Amino acid sequence: MPTLRNLSPLPYNESGQPVLRIAGLGKEFYLHEQGKIVPSAKGLSFEVRAGELVALVGPSGAGKSSVLKCIYRTYLPSSGQILYRTEAGRELDLAAASESEILALREREIGAVTQFLHCLPRQSALDVTARPLIRLGETPSIAREKARQLLIRLGVPAPLHPIAPATFSGGERQRVNIARSVIVPRRLLLLDEPTASLDPAARDRVTGIILEEKRRGAAIVAVFHDLALAGKLAERTIEIAQPVIAPTMKEPA
Repeated sequence: MPTLRNLSPLPYNESGQPVLRIAGLGKEFYLHEQGKIVPSAKGLSFEVRAGELVALVGPSGAGKSSVLKCIYRTYLPSSGQILYRTEAGRELDLAAASESEILALREREIGAVTQFLHCLPRQSALDVTARPLIRLGETPSIAREKARQLLIRLGVPAPLHPIAPATFSGGERQRVNIARSVIVPRRLLLLDEPTASLDPAARDRVTGIILEEKRRGAAIVAVFHDLALAGKLAERTIEIAQPVIAPTMKEPA
């Protein structure tokens, strides 16, 4: 397997075709005990090209995070298509892709920043950040040096690097989360409240990283509650309305 230090930057969709096309995306959850279907998103359609950021905004509970989870395939959508154009130029419906295809894309092409950092409990912040590079064949020493530089850029002080992130503050954990997600150049980035719980200085650092990712050519879908920041970073903003929960005695198909 080639190491990343020998790889050139990823080719980003020189044809100008969208990296991601969402068509009629819907997600529902069925509450068995209450006999209710909870719609989380319905009839959502948009596209994202290389170097663009699309912001999802709306009230809490509207389904913004569910949309990201459908794209990342943590959730299976209830309806619609999620058409992703791979580095090789193939358009793949992520809603229907196999588990092996999804795992391969997560390794190399699709990254996600979740609201909470999930990692091995005793793994150091440095190793959490370096692990995606090592999995792709980079030597541990080079991967850890790249991780160290990125953590410093994001304002995580060096004395914290050998410590497990479980002991960190919420803002520190979020910066490790972001570092882990951007250390490998991704074609598609999914950001769920990337600046939540950050102080102004840390928010500026993260905003700078996001702008760099856009200039590099990443297509980005991000959830924001901060409308001013969404307006600063996004080419387009999509508002998702609060869903209406209706009683039903039928389970969704």
